[in-house]
Amino acid sequence: MTSPHPTARRNDLLKRMIDVVASSVGLLLTAPLQAVIALLVAHKLGRPVLFRQQRPGRFGTPFTLIKFRTMREFDPEAGLISDADRLTPFGSALRSASLDELPTLWNVLRGDMSLVGPRPLMLQYLERYTPQQARRHEVRPGISGLAQVSGRNALTWEQKFAADIEYVDRRNVWLDLKILLLTAWSVVRRDGISAPGSDTMPEFFGASDGCG
Repeated sequence: MTSPHPTARRNDLLKRMIDVVASSVGLLLTAPLQAVIALLVAHKLGRPVLFRQQRPGRFGTPFTLIKFRTMREFDPEAGLISDADRLTPFGSALRSASLDELPTLWNVLRGDMSLVGPRPLMLQYLERYTPQQARRHEVRPGISGLAQVSGRNALTWEQKFAADIEYVDRRNVWLDLKILLLTAWSVVRRDGISAPGSDTMPEFFGASDGCG
């Protein structure tokens, strides 16, 4: 990992202060909505209400990501194997409105994540990145990021990682604000929720995917 420029360090400190304030306010304001969503998830999908999974944070350090569940439990006997099989219309609606992300504000408040940054992907991807792609972990992962406002899951892995590295190099508070505004607009328009021909983004297998 490269050492951040002094200006980048100042921006990162200000960014963290904004994250703490914004996530605290966001959790308070959305508490009633999150309570309703939790009840709906419990009714339609059962318990647990929250999806928890280990994801790599800054410098690749694992943390537990939390979101609302949008899928049925993995059940080969019932034919619930692929994401497409397990994703329900209710879960798809939560995702399209990004409401499944509301509990992730806890991750922001804890310091695992930021409001803006490269999305936290799967732990097994760490060993598949090229050195350039691995630079996405020089900053905290975000609820939204430059890749998300550039097309979300409609982008190829190569395009997503290029946007992530661009964010790492260009990051500042004003860019974060622009990304947050574009995120809100993207959610309203429901752009790029799924990859073309898929309900979710296909797995990343490394440079052989054309992302080197």
